[in-house]
Amino acid sequence: MSINSFGHLFRVTTWGESHGPAIGATVDGCPPGVPVDEAMLQHWLDRRKPGQNKYTTQRREPDQVRILSGVFEGVTTGTPVQLMIENTDQRSKDYGDIKDKFRPGHADITYWQKYGIRDYRGGGRSSARETASRVAAGGLARQAIQTLIPGLQITGYMVQMGPHRIDRDRFDLTQVDQNPFWVPDANAAIKWADYLDNLRKSGNSVGAIVEVTASGVPPGLGAPVYGKLDTDLATAMMSINAVKGVEIGEGMSAAMLTGETNADEIYMGNNGEPSYSSNHAGGILGGISTGQDVVVRFAVKPTSSILTPRKTITKSGEETEIITKGRHDPCVGIRAVPVGEAMMACVILDHLLLHRGQVGENRGTVG
Repeated sequence: MSINSFGHLFRVTTWGESHGPAIGATVDGCPPGVPVDEAMLQHWLDRRKPGQNKYTTQRREPDQVRILSGVFEGVTTGTPVQLMIENTDQRSKDYGDIKDKFRPGHADITYWQKYGIRDYRGGGRSSARETASRVAAGGLARQAIQTLIPGLQITGYMVQMGPHRIDRDRFDLTQVDQNPFWVPDANAAIKWADYLDNLRKSGNSVGAIVEVTASGVPPGLGAPVYGKLDTDLATAMMSINAVKGVEIGEGMSAAMLTGETNADEIYMGNNGEPSYSSNHAGGILGGISTGQDVVVRFAVKPTSSILTPRKTITKSGEETEIITKGRHDPCVGIRAVPVGEAMMACVILDHLLLHRGQVGENRGTVG
């Protein structure tokens, strides 16, 4: 299986399977001299790890990350950083019944058709377990970003669960860490809890929409045509397990706007820098960051592993039914929030390094 790497200068290669002995990431291109706080790396992994509440899979993994190379005396050396996370709570027996059956909505059938072999124990590489490696790499990217641009902040949160959306008039980022859904709306958190509890008890699942914002991004990141910042962001988010749609700024809603409404008018701010009347563009114009918040949203499909019997076929082509046992997220969008943050961090750092390598400082001045 090829193409397990992502990024240009800051390049992340993930490895390992859901029910193997370990998973991890090899990070190449991290600048030397970046202070690495292992406790902070662990902090990001702790936000994603399973079994933290009744709304996520009850698989119990400590997700303890180990740094095997690339860091000496607390700082990066500029050589590849190897990050490893051991798997400790695999229950492969849960998947014995599906060895020869394809789970609807999963990658089972396509992996089999392409490779002629698949790891039926939790899906192997197609499992969302792989995203722990991304979060570890994203934690390293965050620390490098803080060294280069200390004020840059990346924040993810859920804005929709199934048909239920947040009330933007109640938007409050301080609420994100106060509920199990990473939702910036206290009222929505209460309603979502009841909604998901009923789905969970019935053995069903539901999808979600996650929004990730990067504030403090300097203007100038990205390049025209094939090196666009939004191109790489869309690729990054679309590569996350179960993601079926990505949008930047207004995204699909831009199709309903007129040119007068959609174009963000430009003014000179009180600080002598360009200022914008709105941010329909999501902080990116022509593939290049404007200096506004970079805003990305992605849609996560419902978890396909459910207790409701579903029709399927076997490897030999026989029609049958399947019930997927095991421990699964009733809404995988919850744990996708820190994954989206990690991918945002990797892309932003990658483009910071590309910009620094090609241009250095911004060449065009305004005012």
